Amino acid sequence: MAARCEPGPGAALMGEPEQESPRPEPAFVYTEADLFRSGIRWDGERPDSRFDQALRSAWERRMRAGCFRYRLWGPELPARELPGPRRLLAQLNVRRATERRPPQEILSVRQPFDPQRFNFSRVPHREILFPLRRSPSAEAAAPGGGPREPGGGPGGDAEALLIINVSPLEYGHVLLLPEPGRLLPQCLTRASVLRALELVFLSSEPAFRVGFNSLGAFASVNHLHLHGFYLRHRLELERAPTEPLAEAGLGARVHRLCGHHTRGLVLYSDGGERDRARVADALLAVSDLLLRRSLAHNLLLSRGCPLGRRPPQPDGRDGVRLVLWPRRSCFGAKDGAAFNVAVCELAGFLPVHTAPHFESLTEEAALRVIGEQLLPAQRFSELCAEIAGLPGH
Repeated sequence: MAARCEPGPGAALMGEPEQESPRPEPAFVYTEADLFRSGIRWDGERPDSRFDQALRSAWERRMRAGCFRYRLWGPELPARELPGPRRLLAQLNVRRATERRPPQEILSVRQPFDPQRFNFSRVPHREILFPLRRSPSAEAAAPGGGPREPGGGPGGDAEALLIINVSPLEYGHVLLLPEPGRLLPQCLTRASVLRALELVFLSSEPAFRVGFNSLGAFASVNHLHLHGFYLRHRLELERAPTEPLAEAGLGARVHRLCGHHTRGLVLYSDGGERDRARVADALLAVSDLLLRRSLAHNLLLSRGCPLGRRPPQPDGRDGVRLVLWPRRSCFGAKDGAAFNVAVCELAGFLPVHTAPHFESLTEEAALRVIGEQLLPAQRFSELCAEIAGLPGH
């Protein structure tokens, strides 16, 4: 079995649920100084960041209080690495398949937001972990490891929210609501990409990932949100070789995966403020093109190596790779499938629905299921040519 993220100190308190329903924690206010841009290693040992401490503490408190639809703690979910060169990780999560909120009916990648349907403005207070606020002022810093008090000061960014996913895939599974009050549909915005990048850089754990599923790519709620969770398993795409789509313009910033079992596009950020902005602009140009072409897509942000044919040594993870998969649209779950293909599955993490599927799944079978949802090779090549022709930023 692959190593998994262990729960924090609050694990010792698991047992009887807390009597009082938790309220949201104070806002987590952060600055550039809180972002980790060096020293991230899979084999290294370093203390949790202030953000990791705040997330783990608030998440564990809600697990103790019974706020989730099922308990998920440490190694409670069986997992195994499938034999084969891809190192796919299969995990048995029957209760997520049977007890999660039924997905909304989605008919289009560009379906408008419907205030009459469930959206995240309706979640109870006990599911809210804390607001997130970026402040440009170093004076906002608070001593110690806990969240800072509200009040980022004039010029601070608008608040985002972190809430629990009540049907978690993994330890620490949360939802990032980048602009909750705007009631936006499930389409990436510049603010959402920037906030997602900051979230990954706030963590000192290479295991912390952020993902996005568009409509038609297994997003279950049409209200802008991204997923965040800890998965202590190395993914092939973190070091997979890449090549640029063009020598200049936007195509020089956007690469394609090479030698990987998926057809994906890759961007990279070293974490600098200007670099994050350039990467967000480039990603938005590509995602806007996908929306115009009515192409569903999934996105993963994960610590990874700089782009190129030969990833550098040593095996560091100081920057963030953003892997974007244009794919076939799928409106509704496939009956009888071992798993649905969304961002986790494309990345190599396979939450499986049933015990028989979990026990019998092979790498060959998994790759076949994933391959059925990829954009055909010819269409992907045509799309890459379109992206290479987009003006640079």
